[in-house]
Amino acid sequence: MRWAMPATPTKPDAFPLGEFEFVAMMASFQALQALGIDVMLPALGAISRDLRLEDPNARQLIIGVFLLCAGLGSLFPGAIADRFGRRRVVLFAIAAYMLLSIVCAISASFVLLLVARGVMGAVTSAMMVMPMTIVRDRFEGDRMAKTQSLIAMTFMVVPMIAPMLGQSVLLFAGWRWIFGIMGGLAMVVFVWAWMRLPETLHPAFRQSINLKVIAGNMALAVRERASLGYILGAAFIQGALFGYINSAQQLVGEHFGAGEAFPIIFGGMALVMACTNFANSRIVERFGARRVSQAALLTYVAVATTHFVFTTQGESLWAFVPLMTISMCMMSFIGSNFQAISLQPFSRTAGAAASVSAFVRMVVGAGLGVIIGHAYDGTPRPMVAAMIAGGVIALGLVMYSEHGKLFRRLHSAEYYRNAPPPIGH
Repeated sequence: MRWAMPATPTKPDAFPLGEFEFVAMMASFQALQALGIDVMLPALGAISRDLRLEDPNARQLIIGVFLLCAGLGSLFPGAIADRFGRRRVVLFAIAAYMLLSIVCAISASFVLLLVARGVMGAVTSAMMVMPMTIVRDRFEGDRMAKTQSLIAMTFMVVPMIAPMLGQSVLLFAGWRWIFGIMGGLAMVVFVWAWMRLPETLHPAFRQSINLKVIAGNMALAVRERASLGYILGAAFIQGALFGYINSAQQLVGEHFGAGEAFPIIFGGMALVMACTNFANSRIVERFGARRVSQAALLTYVAVATTHFVFTTQGESLWAFVPLMTISMCMMSFIGSNFQAISLQPFSRTAGAAASVSAFVRMVVGAGLGVIIGHAYDGTPRPMVAAMIAGGVIALGLVMYSEHGKLFRRLHSAEYYRNAPPPIGH
């Protein structure tokens, strides 16, 4: 695959990274943030006992606070990167990740741990926003969706191995060493980015750093009808996924009795999701991001509805895993494509648009995830019901963005026809 000519005047032949290294580096940024979630899952019980938590569901806040603060923090890195460049923001975020991993490792109380996790989520939200922004600097349209899928496929290695890594650490050391490993891996990625990551923001596209310009450029993302429905729709789908992640250890490990096999089951589901992202990267240019993601959304609602019927009849682990895996596969088709569609109109303000997209998806998704997780009643019913509701709402939002017409395929010129210019120009 050759580099596609982006909507910016940056020359493709001036870009020093090959396709493989580019995808791997972008995936490593997102993987560090994902590691901060998934590697903790097997340790939640140990942390709960060590820090003497009275409410068994309180352990979920270690994940929920991180996700919620990551959403709140994601408003800022995009706008800052539109002014100062992508590289500086990425390097600062990774350095902060290393420092805060140490703070988490030495936390003596649950409150201090939550504060450190919250700050880590907020500061390192750039690890989610910047890859989207950098990809938007380089690609557009279905090529952007294809690249997003390749990145998602690569970073899905983390959910496959992170729970097993956390479980392995617990066999030989305490849960605090998990944070030490996180900091060590962040150091490796920092050195790689320092040596190899170029600046992708064209000098002519730098935005002013004042509140009016920042707020105005962010407002463009939420005023653009073609983007808004996909941003909000992705948030509701992501909320159901976060609800599952928050309660996965209790649901699969304890309710279904998987025990120490939980990391293997969780990782196996992530492996299937990685395969789905690869499949998406192979078909999205042929069929279009809209057609693929909309078909996946309809399938998601149908599978979740079938799943709920099973939950009312005493569902077993061997029924739960395949049904949940299919739903998660549909999330893979939905996520990368919704993200690409929502960012397509914003070539000059990709950072601000990516920040708004990440903010809405993470805040709404994490908030819903906390609510869904705390609704856990020892069965999968609350989570699966939330999946159905989220899918139906997302479908309505997509219909809004598409003016009631599904399965269309737009060309690049149609994205920009009515898009307003950035406030800074």
